[in-house]
Parts: sequence; structure tokens; C-alpha cells
Amino acid sequence: MKTLKIFSIALICCSFATVSFAQKTKTETFKVSGNCGMCETKIEKAAKSAGATYAEWNVDTKIITVKYNSSSSNLAKIQKGIANAGYDNAGAKATNETYSKLHACCQYEREGSNEAKACCDNEKCTKEGCAGMDCCKDKECCSKDGVAKMDCCKDGKCTKEGHSGKDCCKQEEHKH
Repeated sequence: MKTLKIFSIALICCSFATVSFAQKTKTETFKVSGNCGMCETKIEKAAKSAGATYAEWNVDTKIITVKYNSSSSNLAKIQKGIANAGYDNAGAKATNETYSKLHACCQYEREGSNEAKACCDNEKCTKEGCAGMDCCKDKECCSKDGVAKMDCCKDGKCTKEGHSGKDCCKQEEHKH
């Protein structure tokens, strides 16, 4: 009889522990911008580093599912961690500097921003093949309608509308 009471008390304690742990584990889904399998690896790693116990990002839907213990992390912390890795998401935006450090295949089209500013920081184009050139003095040379063109410096010539044929992508200073 004494063994039955001890067993019952232990079972009740385990039940309470399980219920309280389950209430602290949260599952959330949200959109994260990215393009490829390399993005998937970085996004999931960033989420886990920020406190997620589980993270799975779908490259096709751009949706991440995260699980975390609400007593040690929260959704905002995880979203900020992903943004710090260079990926815009539903809760936080990456800085232009962090975004520009992403591998070329990972640089997604950013919503609501002028990507030319990212490629033209400090009046020098930072796009691959144009690094350090003065083709972006007007902060628009690499864009059309606010969307960055990957070929702004093709064959040493700026392909921006109105600049066609100009030598703004050579290592000489761009003169308007």
C-alpha cells in the first residue's frame, strides 16, 4: 500500500512537470526572405543560435517553423537573430551592410527598399565585378524603378536607363 502511494505521488509530479514544460514550448511560423539551400542552412542556424530548439525553413514557400522554450527565448529574439544573419523576415529587417555580405546567390529581392543603396554604399559600387568603382555616385546607377539590376556594370558600361554607353563602371570617376 505504501508503494502504491509513493508511485501515485511520483506519477502526479511527472504529469505536472510534463504539462508545465509543454506550456512553455511554443511553435511559430513566419516568412523569411531567401533563395537557396545555403540560405536554408544559415537561416535555420541563426534561429537555433537565437534560442529555437527546432527550425525548418522551406525554400519554396519562404516560411520557417520554429519551436522554442518561452522561458528562455521569444519570437522577437529569434527573428532578430535571423535578421542579424542577413535575412529579412516578418519581425525584423537585416541591415544593408549585413545583407550585402550574403553570397551572391543568397541576395534576394528586398521588399520596400532601394537595393541600389546596398550596392552603392559610400558612393562605390559593391556588386561583384564593380567593387570600388564610382558608378554609383547618384545612388541609382544600379537600379531601375528602385529594383537593383544585377548587370548594372556590363562590359564596363552602365546599363541604367539614361546612362547607356557611359563609362561609369570603369575604374575612372563617373561624371554626370
